[in-house]
Amino acid sequence: MTRLTLVLLLLGVAVLCGLVLHIGPATLGGEIHRLGWNIVWVMLPSIVVYMLDALGWRYTLGRHADKLRYDRLFLTRMAGEAVNYTTPGMYLGGEPMKAYLLSRHNVPLVDGMASVVTAKTTMTLAEIVFILLGVGLGAVRLSRSTDVLVPSLLGLGLLGFAVGLFLTVQRCGMFMGLLRTLDRMGVRIAWLKARERKLEALDDAIRAFYGRDQRGFLRSFASFFAGWLAGAVEVYLILYFLGLPVDWITAIAIEALAVLAKGGTAFIPGSVGGQEAGTVLVCVAFGLTEAAGVTFALVRRLREIVWIAFGLWALAKEGQVAAPAEPCDRPPV
Repeated sequence: MTRLTLVLLLLGVAVLCGLVLHIGPATLGGEIHRLGWNIVWVMLPSIVVYMLDALGWRYTLGRHADKLRYDRLFLTRMAGEAVNYTTPGMYLGGEPMKAYLLSRHNVPLVDGMASVVTAKTTMTLAEIVFILLGVGLGAVRLSRSTDVLVPSLLGLGLLGFAVGLFLTVQRCGMFMGLLRTLDRMGVRIAWLKARERKLEALDDAIRAFYGRDQRGFLRSFASFFAGWLAGAVEVYLILYFLGLPVDWITAIAIEALAVLAKGGTAFIPGSVGGQEAGTVLVCVAFGLTEAAGVTFALVRRLREIVWIAFGLWALAKEGQVAAPAEPCDRPPV
């Protein structure tokens, strides 16, 4: 962990502690007590969310999808997500781990990495559409307020531009483009040069998905979008059990803006503090109390911790899978 990452993490923890102290531990304890055992019901929608996310990934695997049982793919994805949450890297550190774990199940590393890249891109595209939907619904509910909507639209515009650029780069050959750029700059990295053919094959696999597997792309997008929508059920249940019921339009809008707030603080490890502060701002904008906003954020953080623990267990289980006897790579053409 770099010094900057450590500073950001400490600042995030300070913000989180500040929110708890501002509301008061006793007040928060009362709010959580109000949830009681209903917190079990609150955890259930996340199961559906992660199942849909695994399905979205499966559709990017093409001919390799049938090599893995769905439950095995689900465990592989949760193991990678646990790495994403527990390492700095803007929720990207676990993506190479997913490809590596797939290779232990006889999916060529090149194809596994291509599916990881395309799934992440497709998931982010679905996220942008979902946030756009949420901002639109939020505009209906907050027609007189621009405190949340204007920054959200600006952030969404930047995110959309970044993803559009990333998608264009993929279609043009992302990895070989990077290698050529480094060559022009006079930077030669021996490790990359030694793997030039594999990088070229990876670019070809990514382009093939977008060019020839349009049905897989659409199915993947639909699965990820359904997963984002399912997250609104968790919002609805938390607020319902806190005695602050909202309609489904408001639940979707809150979820979309909370997702945007989390993504905007991805540079902080685990979005600690930033995720909670953004969630509180969104809740207050929709007329909820600060105490409800902090409680809402803490319950979601608890849910993340539960799934991280599950993912680390899945990672340990994956470590027990025997590696293939031969290096798992594409057969020579």
